[in-house]
Amino acid sequence: MTMRIAIAGAGNVGRSIAQELIGNGHSVMLIERQPRQLRPERVPEAEWVLADACELSSLEEADVAGCDVVVAATGDDKVNLVVSLLAKTEFAVPRVVARVNRAENEWLFTEQWGVDVSVSKPRLMAALVEEAVTVGDLVRLMTFRQGEANLVEITLPRHAPYEGKPVRSVPLPRDAALVAILRGKRVVVPTADDPLEAGDELIFVCTTEVEDQIRAVILGTEGRELGG
Repeated sequence: MTMRIAIAGAGNVGRSIAQELIGNGHSVMLIERQPRQLRPERVPEAEWVLADACELSSLEEADVAGCDVVVAATGDDKVNLVVSLLAKTEFAVPRVVARVNRAENEWLFTEQWGVDVSVSKPRLMAALVEEAVTVGDLVRLMTFRQGEANLVEITLPRHAPYEGKPVRSVPLPRDAALVAILRGKRVVVPTADDPLEAGDELIFVCTTEVEDQIRAVILGTEGRELGG
């Protein structure tokens, strides 16, 4: 599915997001209010708009209402919150993703401000550091829909009960789905017949309530922890 995506903020972060999305076949519009940041040659495949994304008229002219996703990617949390709120309440954009620059502001990036997904670089970096050094521990990478669902990772230890067994044999709880397996430099989209290997980084989407159950199943402690 090709999406039309508006990105507010054409700094390093905004341009990096744009390049990745364009590489995946999506249509991207970069909105930037600083003329010196307007560098179409950096991402020539994108549509570039010189405008203030905090102004309703600017967003109307850019036809933000026709976008599938708005990404508020500026270096100013106040701007990102205003852009998110306008995108959701005035233009009914289905999905709004906002960058959190300062950790102390993270609590503001909620549904009340129109944010569907918030990304805090320090949190994500910390999670990735943890993920790189821990085996057999569940790491929360990202939260979706104001805490209703999480993206979590657990690395399969050696001699885990489902090592060498197919994905279909893993009794996951309700509200949990294995969405990817990181194996070395490969990203494996799991099928029911794919066997699990020690060292696999298993990526799940799940509700907060079942995180402990996933950990128990993968580590083989479900009998004790799940009361079975």
